[in-house]
Amino acid sequence: MTFKVFIDGRHGTTGLKIDERLALRPEIEILTIPETQRKDPVVKAEYINKADVVFLCLPDAASKESVALLAPDNGHTRFLDASTAHRTHPDWVYGLPELNGGQRERIKNARKVAVPGCHASGFIMLMAPLVAGGIVPPDYPASTYSITGYSGGGKEMIASYEEPTSLPEAMKSPRFYALGLTHKHLPEMQVQTGLAYPPLFTPIVGNFAQGMVVAVPLLPRLLSRKITPADVQACFAEHYAGEVFVKVMPLDAAAVLDNGFLPATACNDTNRAEIFVFGHSEQILLAARFDNLGKGASGAAIQCMNLMLGVAETTGLAV
Repeated sequence: MTFKVFIDGRHGTTGLKIDERLALRPEIEILTIPETQRKDPVVKAEYINKADVVFLCLPDAASKESVALLAPDNGHTRFLDASTAHRTHPDWVYGLPELNGGQRERIKNARKVAVPGCHASGFIMLMAPLVAGGIVPPDYPASTYSITGYSGGGKEMIASYEEPTSLPEAMKSPRFYALGLTHKHLPEMQVQTGLAYPPLFTPIVGNFAQGMVVAVPLLPRLLSRKITPADVQACFAEHYAGEVFVKVMPLDAAAVLDNGFLPATACNDTNRAEIFVFGHSEQILLAARFDNLGKGASGAAIQCMNLMLGVAETTGLAV
């Protein structure tokens, strides 16, 4: 069986990766709009309405405009939106199959799925099981920081790192950004974890192309009950038992570290996320490592598409 797929915004970083992955799959027919007509709403509407699946790899406003092009009598086209436009919208299903016991089935049956943000994916994979399990209270003053490769910033940021013959000194070191503390991933971080308040979130971009680590510090004295790192690791192991793409690492992770370091690039070119727990009785550090272009973007989108089309969830995705 052949499925028709239209990638609206296929020239962006996420769109290009989705196109690259799907081009290798014989059961997928990619509908390619002529370059001169890709901004024509009439032509775009034709492509949207003849597709089985539409990936929206666009700015928020443009994603909403494309969804509005769906014909009222169209009962077959399904959307996967990689923008932030619909991640907390009640009519859209959040595209993280591992979120809870019913999320995978919701994605399978959905007409509209919002692909998670990269930073948000790591934070939610770490915090949602702990809030649901009663380990972290909803009013916990959560904070998180995340280091990511520059590909997460899109074409303009990629060019700023890769085009200069000599990189400016300031760009050679990791750089904090979004210091107004209003990053666009914050709403989904709060909603999808069940926290009463958004976390204090500080993202960092590094001088490497792809890969990321999202870290969340926990203070046991502020939690609902006395908790050890082993308790937290056991909660993750139970929550993610049987998951193909989420791997809970041993509590003593020395064997999988790089001389005591946790590099951000070890999951690159896969759809795998690795969950780590470090610490002692008074301080715990959680970390999620994955490819910001994989489980953090195009890989997650294709994982959801596989579920929606009823094909094996792992099709076309490296573990």
